[in-house]
Amino acid sequence: MKFVKSLALAGLALALSATAATAETRVTYKSAKSSSSYYQMAVQIAEAMKAGSDGGIIVTVEESQGSVQNVMETVARHGNYVFTTPPVLVKLAQGGKAMFEGKGNHRFDEIRALFPIPSLTMHFVVRSDAGVSSFADLEGKTLLIGKGSFGAKEGEKYLDLFGMKDKVKLADVELSNAVPALKNGQIDGFVTAGSYPAPNVIEAAASTGVTVLSLTDDQIAETKRAKLVIPAGTYAGQDSAISTTSLPVVAFTTTDMDDETAYQLTKTFWEQKAKMGKDAAWWNGVDAGLMANITGKLHSGAVRFYKEKGFALTDAQM
Repeated sequence: MKFVKSLALAGLALALSATAATAETRVTYKSAKSSSSYYQMAVQIAEAMKAGSDGGIIVTVEESQGSVQNVMETVARHGNYVFTTPPVLVKLAQGGKAMFEGKGNHRFDEIRALFPIPSLTMHFVVRSDAGVSSFADLEGKTLLIGKGSFGAKEGEKYLDLFGMKDKVKLADVELSNAVPALKNGQIDGFVTAGSYPAPNVIEAAASTGVTVLSLTDDQIAETKRAKLVIPAGTYAGQDSAISTTSLPVVAFTTTDMDDETAYQLTKTFWEQKAKMGKDAAWWNGVDAGLMANITGKLHSGAVRFYKEKGFALTDAQM
């Protein structure tokens, strides 16, 4: 009788174990290059999901070569696939335009947003002793904008828009060497795009002393990018807020994900955001205001969470 009872208890334990394993939700999170801040964010999100769900949500982070690849992979990826990209790329994919021309697929129409993450924020950084307080003052200065990156392309675009393209000397130095080049006087300033506070701007402000240029509302309108305000005190010596532009970045999934999983991912993200912000300040720039940058549809599970919390949603998002 004891043997039978032991077998029954063992069977119950196995059943409970199987139930616990079944309850565990596994998610793949496609991010960016492992050397980028966005990969670090992905790792933080993975840790936050595990902690916030008591191990119920396990996120595996995958390295990516970029946002376009992340969108393209929705064609072949199924299940709980989460990826990061600017909303504008989803719109282009769904319309078969630009880099997605001739690559249209019905899977693009099944992409749904979950939550915003830190935006790519433009920084025009100049030495504080360079006598530069506006874009017009950049005339005759040596500026490093880098090559190939979003920041480099935007930097070149803005110089052209604001009539400074032929009035600024462009330094042939890698962006990774921007701070040393600024320190030794090789350059007067540099352009960088990343989530704020940007590590290289923090270093430059602390070691050299810098001014981060503000754009006027008219200049921001010319760029056709979203306006973003960097609060005063974000960088050493920064006494006032900085108006600049940003490229919103969002965590997306597809309709393959069930409503409950999308709900729990979104809920856990927002509940853990303050804690993540204590470890990395870039999360403090994410708030309900960034929801307006999500131009496409939200996942219905995410919509459930946002309605519960009273977030303002547009008809297009639902």
